[in-house]
Amino acid sequence: MALDEHVSQLIDSLNSQGVPSFEQLSVDQARAVVDTFTGLQAPAQEVSRIENLTYPGGNGDLPLRLYVPEHVHERPGPRPVVLYLHGGGFIGGSIDVADEPCRAMANGTGAIVVSAGYRLAPEHKFPAAPDDAMAALRWVAAHIVDFGGDPDCIVIAGDSAGGNLAAVTALRTRDEGGPRLRGQVLIYPVIDPNADFPSAREYAEGYIITKPALDWFWSHYLPGPGDAGNPYAVPSRADDLSGLPPALVLTNEYEVGRDEAEDYAAKLKAAGVDTAVRRFGGLVHGVFWMSGAVPRSSEVLAAVCDYLGSITEPSGV
Repeated sequence: MALDEHVSQLIDSLNSQGVPSFEQLSVDQARAVVDTFTGLQAPAQEVSRIENLTYPGGNGDLPLRLYVPEHVHERPGPRPVVLYLHGGGFIGGSIDVADEPCRAMANGTGAIVVSAGYRLAPEHKFPAAPDDAMAALRWVAAHIVDFGGDPDCIVIAGDSAGGNLAAVTALRTRDEGGPRLRGQVLIYPVIDPNADFPSAREYAEGYIITKPALDWFWSHYLPGPGDAGNPYAVPSRADDLSGLPPALVLTNEYEVGRDEAEDYAAKLKAAGVDTAVRRFGGLVHGVFWMSGAVPRSSEVLAAVCDYLGSITEPSGV
């Protein structure tokens, strides 16, 4: 499919402004660029309730933002729960940047969405982020009932680096005996810094996230090359992927990490994991955070909401 016209306009605008690729920036500059994604988003939806909370991370308290959807009284009983981990290349992003899509996800699913912050690289390299993600999940499992959520119906979700952390958290819950997950939603996850697939070459330049930028993110996240063999950093390196919760893997046509994400989905399927995969033609990495600039971002949100609805029905898995 041809590149989406709104994506093309966005890329042209960035090029005309001389916006450099991430690998040409300092970490602080890159974080500031990630924060500007709020300017690409539609006006945030109203939700029934928001709670700004904290959970005990690996190095002190970390932020959680809990979203109770509109029309909260339309569904009887405790509500399903989505623990969402934001993207940002492991070095940036926050619950504030992801506020708009989290509101939309809560209203679109009827689930309570809990957005968790985590320690960022390079100040806190691997395994800080996945350790925090596990701590956030344990907090949700222990406390979500106090907010009307169902601790037996938790789905882990994330985009980009957050998609990696969601996949890793699903692995760890299996290996560490819980908390049990109803499913995992991996929105264009980055999977493996050493992956060698055609998309990494075909879309290496010119589509928001370049191959050198992705390499730069990984270099800040991993303490050393040997860590790329650790399945809690690179989930495709796990010896055994069986017994994981059902998965939705979403990718975009014009992105470096497309093929490695789809390869991970194929590995999940081969291991007997119920896995749905969808590729969005014409779109690029980061589109989940571009609801205002790229109208077709709504297709990604709809796919997430439809899937979450299908696996969180009371009679479901």
